[in-house]
Amino acid sequence: MTKLLTALLAASTPPAFAVIRREREATLDVLVGDVLDVEHLADIPLDGAEVLALVPFRQVRERGFAAHDDGAPLRCLVVREREQVAVDAATGLLPRHPVVVDDLRVDVADDEYAAIVRRVIEREIGQGEGANFVIRREFAGSTAERPAIAVLGWLRALLEHEAGAYWTFAVHTPGLSAVGATPERHVSSVGGVVTMNPISGTFRHLDGPPSNDALEAFLADVKEREELVMVVDEELKMMSAVCPDGGRIRGPFLKRMSRLTHTEYVLEGRSTLDPREVLRRTMFAPTVTGSPMGNACTVIARHETTPRGYYAGVLARFTPTASGYDLDAPILIRTAYLDGDGSVRVPVGATLVRHSDPAGEVAETHAKAAGMLTALGAIPRQDDARAGSAVAGTTGDASASDPVALAERNAHLAPFWIAPQPAAPPRGVSALVVDAGDDFTTMLAHQLHHLGVASRIVPWHEAPLDAAEDLVVFGPGPGDPRDAGDARLFRLHELIAARFGQRRPMLAVCLSHQVLARLSGLAVAPLAAPQQGLQREVALFGETATIGYYNTFTAYDAGLDRTPRHGLEIAADPHTGAVHGLNGAGVASVQGHLESVLSIDGLAVLERLVDGVLDAGARPGAVSRADVAARGAA
Repeated sequence: MTKLLTALLAASTPPAFAVIRREREATLDVLVGDVLDVEHLADIPLDGAEVLALVPFRQVRERGFAAHDDGAPLRCLVVREREQVAVDAATGLLPRHPVVVDDLRVDVADDEYAAIVRRVIEREIGQGEGANFVIRREFAGSTAERPAIAVLGWLRALLEHEAGAYWTFAVHTPGLSAVGATPERHVSSVGGVVTMNPISGTFRHLDGPPSNDALEAFLADVKEREELVMVVDEELKMMSAVCPDGGRIRGPFLKRMSRLTHTEYVLEGRSTLDPREVLRRTMFAPTVTGSPMGNACTVIARHETTPRGYYAGVLARFTPTASGYDLDAPILIRTAYLDGDGSVRVPVGATLVRHSDPAGEVAETHAKAAGMLTALGAIPRQDDARAGSAVAGTTGDASASDPVALAERNAHLAPFWIAPQPAAPPRGVSALVVDAGDDFTTMLAHQLHHLGVASRIVPWHEAPLDAAEDLVVFGPGPGDPRDAGDARLFRLHELIAARFGQRRPMLAVCLSHQVLARLSGLAVAPLAAPQQGLQREVALFGETATIGYYNTFTAYDAGLDRTPRHGLEIAADPHTGAVHGLNGAGVASVQGHLESVLSIDGLAVLERLVDGVLDAGARPGAVSRADVAARGAA
């Protein structure tokens, strides 16, 4: 049937609509409905009708994060009519001739963008503000065509020439229309199964499909590999916040598109949360913001002088089921926006890490914009035989043609996040996990639950000085631990000093480890080069472990075996003196992230340290992990 689509094309003033093709589907959905703008995600009306929501980036303020406020509405299309149309039939109906965008310009020139890349690496990553950040720029132009016809004409060009998109879509509402071929699902919740699909690492092949040798070289690139692992870690934080069983990772896979190839993982877990709450807790994808998420938003606000609009937000489809609603929410990237005055914007961004080359990041933004700008007629299309069906993505499926180097990546990842996790018997021990500004604490809490420790997370400004829990875990966070003028760091010093003075069990990770080192008389200073997303094999109190590091600062041992104050045992690099951990009666700390997907031995080290501090400060009734195992065997 094409009745609805035909009516939309014939109407001089069509109603609000959306046309959507999901990856690999032979049909597309035509949705027509009424527009409703709401204030919060919780206000999206799930009253029995299907709803498609355009979620702007400014909505991230619901999580307490920074964002320039442009007033972009959280716009809902409440569906009242729908039909499915075969892709070939729909393509034949859509406007045939491309609607051309004129006056193409860019808001941030190439040399200026390269300078921003250098500043972010030096001032943000180099000062411990985070591991990676995505900074956007925009290509802009104008068209005289009616918005509804324009986006449908551009949709046809995308269907014919772009491959591998997760969603290819056109949306038209009063004063706001959009068209895109987004490669990435941010989050879905279908039948209680939550899925995220982090995609990172970009191989440009503008002149045709790449050779296997070229793919092997891309997969061996350190910058590209680390970029993907860091966003997997960031999305595992989100999965741990919405799924009681955390998230399992599948992959990696190649995401093959017409001009670009990406690497990706699929993360899965189960949740009973309302899909709107799933969406709120996962705002927004680290692949388009950075990590840690809160600081990434602050860094974006510092270096992007204009609001993002819908870039890096999501297009969220809520579909009614017998038991509630399913959610499917791709990220709004590789998307063009058209307002009622004919202004067209195509925002793009690049992921900046410690290895980033400014010229390379400039080229990446051009490559990401190329497919969209070509569809818009803003740049000429090269004569080639490629069509939208010519190149298939491999999301979720290993391909026999995928290079061996792809599968080998998992040998360097923690089995804990790949293999199913058996339920842990309770140990009768409680833990307070203090969030110091990084959602890695959600993964720490999940691992503690796996070890049988009942855990709850509190933000640093709500943590008490005299916590009643058997164990307090002070988590990681961004920033310079020496900055006494920062309220968060000042409070973290107070909390750790108080717990230590009470001689009650505690564990400190990364930033909190550096604070404990300072309180114990060790010097803390910047590293010669940041260790953001770096895997290291280190000696920790008699055992060697492979651990993931995300630090710009480190404590130094000054040639000592024990700290000047408190006499804590020091585990340090014998060559550089960088301190990997501290250990004493009822207290332990580690510089690395035991919870990271990079920490192959992370869970074993966490168990050993937790058992050690609990045994030193054991209370009546508490049991160790070994006691629990022994009881099970008996």
